[in-house]
Amino acid sequence: MDDMPLVYVLSDSVGETAELVIKAGLSQFNNGEYRIQRIPYVEDKKTIDDSLVLALENQALIGFTIVDPELRAYLNEQAAAKGLEAIDIMGPMLNSMQEVFGKEPHMEPGLVHKLDEDYFRRVEAIEFAVKYDDGRDPRGIARADIILIGVSRTSKTPLSQYLASKRIKVANVPIVPEVDPPEELFEVDPAKCIGLRISAEKLNDIRKERLKALGLGDQATYANMQRIHQELEYFNKVVNKIGCKVVDVSYKAVEETANTIMRLMK
Repeated sequence: MDDMPLVYVLSDSVGETAELVIKAGLSQFNNGEYRIQRIPYVEDKKTIDDSLVLALENQALIGFTIVDPELRAYLNEQAAAKGLEAIDIMGPMLNSMQEVFGKEPHMEPGLVHKLDEDYFRRVEAIEFAVKYDDGRDPRGIARADIILIGVSRTSKTPLSQYLASKRIKVANVPIVPEVDPPEELFEVDPAKCIGLRISAEKLNDIRKERLKALGLGDQATYANMQRIHQELEYFNKVVNKIGCKVVDVSYKAVEETANTIMRLMK
């Protein structure tokens, strides 16, 4: 254990970036066996001094990501004075970028980990799509940016997830002749609704493959053409009653359908 390389990772943030870079380098030596000890949130010279003492006592290597130029220079100087090897991970990169961009860096620790509004909106949309998938809760209809309407196997769920990755809140509602659509569907702005139309032949093929994947015979009612025509006729009645736009998904990939929907909504 004592023969394993020891590296102290110093950072003015959590030290994740520094540790990843150091690990990548260490993996090329000693069969990748090493010890790493993080010293995060380095904000003063005393912490640096204490860390250098530890490194000196343990004959350790130092890797660091510190954006404050004064603390960075201090660490480099003190490490050199003590004969310690210190790897400045951020310094040379920031200097080069400053030279190329002709701009001063923000010099603010941890910026890479700050979660912006865009990230939160995407997560919220994905959680929304899961919560209001397949008509699970009709209250989502009023809260959604887009409501997808279609019979079974028209890619409602994959479409919802794909659109959610674009920060769009999507609810989807299955259309089944034996079940009345939720009243909320007829109360929202029809412009928010998109019907997903599919040809009977294509739907028949998809459902047969689905049954096979489940280990069931393809003669089940689910893939029966008469049943499929019944469902599609009912679907047409529902979307006509709502007065919403309809997209044919018969021979479209999810991404292609999603792009069509986004263009329509814009």
